[in-house]
Amino acid sequence: MTFSNDGGAPAASSGQFPIGTQLKVTNLANNKTTTVEVTSTSGSCALLNAAAFEQVREAGKNVIREVRIERLGAGGAGGGDAAQPPADEQPPADDAGDQAGGGDQGGAAGEVVCAGSTVTLSGEGGAPAASSGQFPVGTQLKVTNLDNNKSTTVEVTSTSGSCALLNNAAFEQVREPGKFLIRNARIERVG
Repeated sequence: MTFSNDGGAPAASSGQFPIGTQLKVTNLANNKTTTVEVTSTSGSCALLNAAAFEQVREAGKNVIREVRIERLGAGGAGGGDAAQPPADEQPPADDAGDQAGGGDQGGAAGEVVCAGSTVTLSGEGGAPAASSGQFPVGTQLKVTNLDNNKSTTVEVTSTSGSCALLNNAAFEQVREPGKFLIRNARIERVG
């Protein structure tokens, strides 16, 4: 899990839960929790905004690798259902991503996956790479920012709760200046 860099009061976006859903997010590495309302959509199970992320993060880290997400019952009280993003419930691939991005500018083209995903960065260093909760380590993914048509092809090197979470080097290749979130991305499996 990472954060969207959106401002405001603690909140989350989600591709799995409808707007208005109350979620309890626990960082299992430090046992810190926050309860947030889903206020917008994203391609993640739960993508925290900056204020919510600050409540549960470990100092100096921009990604939470071990997280528990619980949907709270009516009124936000009581126990919740643990909600892990099942790989088999990802949105189906569609042809709209191919039309929206124009042509590929070099690099491999592949099966469009994670339709409607947002992409952000993990804050990790090293050569361009990605983490994923849907694809195994070693998978090659082409990530295209449809707002500027920049793309990068990266290898999945670790796991996360996102379809694709880019490290700093990969994110720099496709980002728009001053933005820490790509809201309009096409993700293709190319190997």
